[in-house]
Amino acid sequence: MAESARQTSQLKKEILVRLIKAYLGDNFEEETRLIPYDMRPKGSEVPYRCCIHKERAILRDRAIAGLGLSIEDADDSELLSTLAHRASERTELEKNPLTVLQTACKGCVPSRIYVTDLCQGCVARPCEQTCKFGAIHVQNGKSVIDQSKCKNCGMCAQVCPYQAIARIIVPCENACPVGAIAKDDDGLARIDFEKCISCGKCVSVCPFGAVHEKSQIIDILKAVKSGKKLVAMVAPAIFGQLPCKPKQLRQAILDLGFSDVVEVAEGAEITTRNEANEFKERMEKGEPFMTTSCCAGYNELVDKHITELKQFRSETKTPAYYTAELVKKENPDAITVFFSPCVAKRREAFQNPKIDYIVNYEELAAWFTALDIKVNELDESEFRKESAAEARNFAVTGGVAGAVNAMLDDGEKANAYVINGLDKQSIRDLKKFAKSGTCDLGNLIEVMACPGGCLGGSATINAYKPALRQLTGYVEESPAIKDAKIPE
Repeated sequence: MAESARQTSQLKKEILVRLIKAYLGDNFEEETRLIPYDMRPKGSEVPYRCCIHKERAILRDRAIAGLGLSIEDADDSELLSTLAHRASERTELEKNPLTVLQTACKGCVPSRIYVTDLCQGCVARPCEQTCKFGAIHVQNGKSVIDQSKCKNCGMCAQVCPYQAIARIIVPCENACPVGAIAKDDDGLARIDFEKCISCGKCVSVCPFGAVHEKSQIIDILKAVKSGKKLVAMVAPAIFGQLPCKPKQLRQAILDLGFSDVVEVAEGAEITTRNEANEFKERMEKGEPFMTTSCCAGYNELVDKHITELKQFRSETKTPAYYTAELVKKENPDAITVFFSPCVAKRREAFQNPKIDYIVNYEELAAWFTALDIKVNELDESEFRKESAAEARNFAVTGGVAGAVNAMLDDGEKANAYVINGLDKQSIRDLKKFAKSGTCDLGNLIEVMACPGGCLGGSATINAYKPALRQLTGYVEESPAIKDAKIPE
């Protein structure tokens, strides 16, 4: 998780802790209604906004997202207690995974390049000479930018010897690699879900925490409370998040009310075998390259924005898909809950009837806090299977390609090229590969939407480096994938 997101993450966590306690308490609806007032009682300090009323309004919206509802669709006059009742009674989840807190959105000024007072009106005029669009000239001894011609390329700022040209960005718009978030008529952020690939970058970068995942925690708690059989499916990145051993974490999840905890690394073993076989077949046919298919954000990108790349994308399913298939085959009536580091898995779950719910790592941490479960003090409990090292390493950039190569014989090894996070440049590269039908950089392209892989997901709760050290220790204790018994 980015350091800049920690403060807003703490606010989200406090809201979720209060919602969980309220649901497990005696009066869910009334206790939910009171959350903004309990967090900002009369006369209390107002740490972030202009007044206590603004703070309470934003806390109300955060609670709405925590209830799994769209803030855009909620009536301002509706009480939180009414919305809590709606959340507890619903039988279907809202489809779009994100919502924007318009009360929290700053309505940032438009992105633009502008000249500051540091401009010296130098003789060389590198800014004017560099601009390809004729947007900059010197007037009265100072550089001036014609905004109607400026393309926001930033070249003038790069060449200015005095660093006198600055760039104003809108964090969410700047981070979105596909232009899916922009201002509406009121100047506030709005997401176009026809374009959105659920990469979660807008969630991570907004300094006001205005973009939220819509939580499914109430639906999961409802299933637990009703005594249904729930199976947790934990992606490998989870083992880098909390200061405990993996088997302690398994026990902690059981203590939440789950009947079993299954590593998604089981599904990653199947993905590895199938993708290795598919890669071998494609190369034997003379195909130029194949991309991986395990990242849900990348799959959304291909389906919505680079459809010509579909022919090169592996047809192998994701580890989450295969894990859910295994669990449902063994327990057809079980409710499957995928423990996720990112937004994109919520979208994947909507498309897969075998995945019932998603809980992300922020929500899991809040759940442990609400129930006062001290994970690092628990006894260890055994997973049903010792998963392979390469499958557990799927959480790290390069892990998928490394696993595929571990399954291939020496003469079949892939020349792997890794895209470590989707941004505008990497998307241009992918479009170029698709258009030309070639990739000089490798014949197996691994694509991870998040820098660092799943360990860098928008819903992770540990800094990347300590998370990587923790996960690596677990991976190093694991058997090799070629020794694993992989289900057919």
